Amino acid sequence: MGGDHGPPVVVGGIRDYTRRHGGEGVRFLLHGDEQAIVAELAKHNLTSDICDIRHTATKVASDEKPATAMRRGKGTSLWNAIEAVKSGEAGAVVSAGNTGALMAISKLILRMSAPGLERPAIVASWPTARGVTAVLDVGANIESDAEQLVEFAIMGEAFHTAVHGVEKPTIGLLNVGSEDMKGHEEVREAARILREGGLGLNYHGFVEGDDIAKGTVDVVVTDGFTGNIALKTAEGVARFISTLLREALTSSLQAKIGAAIAMPALKAMGQKIDPSAINGGPLLGLNGIVVKSHGGADAKGFGNAIRIAVDLARSDYMQTVGANLGRLGDVMHAPSTQSESVS
Repeated sequence: MGGDHGPPVVVGGIRDYTRRHGGEGVRFLLHGDEQAIVAELAKHNLTSDICDIRHTATKVASDEKPATAMRRGKGTSLWNAIEAVKSGEAGAVVSAGNTGALMAISKLILRMSAPGLERPAIVASWPTARGVTAVLDVGANIESDAEQLVEFAIMGEAFHTAVHGVEKPTIGLLNVGSEDMKGHEEVREAARILREGGLGLNYHGFVEGDDIAKGTVDVVVTDGFTGNIALKTAEGVARFISTLLREALTSSLQAKIGAAIAMPALKAMGQKIDPSAINGGPLLGLNGIVVKSHGGADAKGFGNAIRIAVDLARSDYMQTVGANLGRLGDVMHAPSTQSESVS
């Protein structure tokens, strides 16, 4: 029931997913207003063979504060959907609703997947010159210490393997330069742990902002403050380029004719340069799979968020993250010999 469009996009997204990916072995539990959902199911010729409706008359408002949503959210469509993951009735939840409420209620109900984890990290699948790069965190954690950055690296690696099929993806820490002495203390300490901690990750080193679009590494790790600014900047640049192209291609009759011929290529380029086009940002670190769709996503975008949720649910993502976080705990709590050797 969340997002800018509610059931029309969610049900349309189910139809898009089944058409593009088959949907074999996947069932959908649709939590919300039964009357509104039934009308959309009829439009898309979807039946009870793949969709079950769980009626509730209440929902979390788009502008509701996370604390309020946690206090008053029980029985809402969002709350019930997350509860279905906790009970094991569902393998994953996808929502286009209130991001803060989704994160807060998910953490409350599902808890974090390992001791010491404080908050989930949101990962974005970022189109690059080499394919797709996973970037995290893009907004959940404004500040992150060295251990949290390493946790993001562990979760990002498992996500990229599960969703994008890359074995042993390369990992980079976003920094103001590639030299070892660059950056603040936390990012330098995270680099040391990734190099020396024996976590088995394919650590590349520091990367800079322009390395994201180049696809220099498969996973880019940063704090949520920096990651969110980078993401919003990229989305804004993509829209700016699209506006310039639209103006140029409608400036004359000749330009319009050329635009008509080039339209398929232009649309493909638009998809390529906009990070928001690859819709579906999982909240990594929870004891369950939760995927956030853009609130303004269309049916195709929501269908892609469903695909990401299904891929994660069918993978060994949770087990991989759990094992690696266990090793990180051993590293962080092991007696340090570095100071003894220096002295």
